[in-house]
Amino acid sequence: MRLLLAEDEVELSNALVAILKHNNYSVDAVYDGTDAFDYASGGNYDGIILDIMMPGMDGFEVMKKLRERNVQTPVLFLTAKSSVEDKINGLDLGADDYLTKPFDMGELLARIRAMTRRSQQGYSDSVLKLGNVSLDRSTYELSAGNNSQKLSNKEYQMLEMFMVNPKRVISTEQFMEKIWGYDSESEINVVWVYISTLRKKLASMGANIEIKVARGVGYYIEEKKD
Repeated sequence: MRLLLAEDEVELSNALVAILKHNNYSVDAVYDGTDAFDYASGGNYDGIILDIMMPGMDGFEVMKKLRERNVQTPVLFLTAKSSVEDKINGLDLGADDYLTKPFDMGELLARIRAMTRRSQQGYSDSVLKLGNVSLDRSTYELSAGNNSQKLSNKEYQMLEMFMVNPKRVISTEQFMEKIWGYDSESEINVVWVYISTLRKKLASMGANIEIKVARGVGYYIEEKKD
C-alpha cells in the first residue's frame, strides 16, 4: 500500500518513513501543507498521515481543500493538538482518524491498517476474482483451483492493480509511481522482475489468467484463450 506522510519535523518524518517501509508500505514524505495538498491531489494513495501544524498550509486547511476537491483518500491526523475541539474539527472536516503525539508506533500501525481496511471495504470486494484465480485483499493470499500461496507486499499490489483493471494496459511508470513512490531509488527494471515472478507463480498454480505485454506501452492481464 502507498501512503503520503505530511510531517514538518524532519527527524520524526525520517523515523516514521523507515518504520512504515519496514512494514511493507510505500511512502512519499512531504514537509509542508502546500506540498501535502499537491501530492494528495495528484497522487494515487491508499492513505494519508497528516500533521496539523505545518508551514504553508495547516492540516485543517489541507483536509478541507481535499474534500472540496472530492479527494476521498482516508486521512489520519497525527498531531500535538490534543483538545477535544481540535479532534471534533478534524473529524468534521472529513478525517477518518485522529492520533495525538506522543504516540505508540504499534497503535499508529494498527490505526493505519484499520483506516485502509475500511476504505477498501467501502469501495470494493475483499476478494478479487478473475478466471479461476482469487486474490484475498485482507490476507494477500493468491488462490487458483486447489493451490494457494501468500504474496509479498509488492507482488500483491501489482497483481491487485492488474485484477482491478483486467485487459487494461498498465505502464511500468504507473507501477513505479503507485507501488514504489515518487522518490524511490529503485530502477525501473524492478517492475520487470516482479512481472516475471508473478507469471511464474500463476503458471505453477495452474491459473487460467496470464500477464501479457503490449510492446512499448506496458502490461495487462486477461484470461487465457482456449
